[in-house]
Amino acid sequence: MRIAEAIQEMTGPGVPVEFIAYDGSRSGTRDADVRVEVRSPLALSHIASSPNQLGLVRAYVTGALEIVGDMYTALATFPEMSPRKLSASLLMKVATKLAVAKVLWPTRPPAEESRLSGRRHSRQRDAVAISHHYDVSNQFYEWVLGPSMAYTCAVYETENTSLEDAQYAKFDLVARKLALQPGMRLLDVGCGWGGMVIHAAKYYGVRALGVTLSANQAEWAQKRIAQEGLGDLAEVRHLDYRGVFESDFDAISSIGLTEHIGEANLASYFEMLYSKLCAGGRLLNHCITRSDNLQDARTENFINRYVFPDGELLGPGRIITQMNDTGFEVRHEENLREHYALTLAAWGENLERHWTEAVREVGPHKARVWRLYMAGSRLGFERNEIQLHQVLGVKLDNQGRSGFPLRPTW
Repeated sequence: MRIAEAIQEMTGPGVPVEFIAYDGSRSGTRDADVRVEVRSPLALSHIASSPNQLGLVRAYVTGALEIVGDMYTALATFPEMSPRKLSASLLMKVATKLAVAKVLWPTRPPAEESRLSGRRHSRQRDAVAISHHYDVSNQFYEWVLGPSMAYTCAVYETENTSLEDAQYAKFDLVARKLALQPGMRLLDVGCGWGGMVIHAAKYYGVRALGVTLSANQAEWAQKRIAQEGLGDLAEVRHLDYRGVFESDFDAISSIGLTEHIGEANLASYFEMLYSKLCAGGRLLNHCITRSDNLQDARTENFINRYVFPDGELLGPGRIITQMNDTGFEVRHEENLREHYALTLAAWGENLERHWTEAVREVGPHKARVWRLYMAGSRLGFERNEIQLHQVLGVKLDNQGRSGFPLRPTW
């Protein structure tokens, strides 16, 4: 068996990709824009151990399999983002190759693959899951995200809008949807590096509290707040959103937190946010969703293993229904999936621009996870496999009044 032909067989016919392998074999389209290189028997071991998307991911993350060319172009070239199932005969041939190469099979997954223990979405397990992704390196995130340190979908006026301008526009859109005014109190749950907290305090004179489960994020945000001279208005705490003791907030923003909540906790999540608002208070929930309400929240794919452990994406209808049933009157909703594709493209460009420094900072395996995750997610938003929804709700007063004008003001 020639290895290059075997790998090509997994991807299906007609794919304009060149395949080469350490045994000297070559297959596919010569001089294609994308080349798959099998550099070590370890790649075969990963693929044979998990003959699905996860096996290829493990091979790539470890460097045993290399993608030469732009990662986004590579993923877009393949008809599917998961390989065809290995036939029994092909799997046997792979096993023979591994025996000859004296490579153990199955192979242990890379250390970057998350393995959590304890009750799903308990406070302790959530803290570990968040730390896995966010407590990587603030320097690494500064290279990828840019000066805004905003790790959520930006809002683009045009395709040529800069990432920084688009992130400012996102925070300002949230602020206007929440109708923020000087003297109001804002709670930002899952606040990241404090972008919304700082924006609300700096541009709207709002007293803003942000909470995050990432110690790195909280430390960075507090330093940024001090540098901006906003210490009298803004604060970020290293705290689970369920641990906030204050109430009677005029507004709550949740930008990129709902994905981490879990379907089983969705009702209690919105109930908690509802209880923290004063009458007439608004909630803006901004999160990634599935493209429909028919799919289960898959929890055993590449994103869950390597990027967002315990993350669960729900359909937009599930989010809206739960907000409504909790007591919020839903006043506005919009899908920004094309904006997230543009955001991820900008992050991907930043990563490639700082690739050498990024590898030195977080290691080659972690950097490869990010390259794969951002390119794949960009493709997912473009193909409507995932979406980004902002849903605006209000807590009515005891006479059913919303305080909304007749037409939107944002």
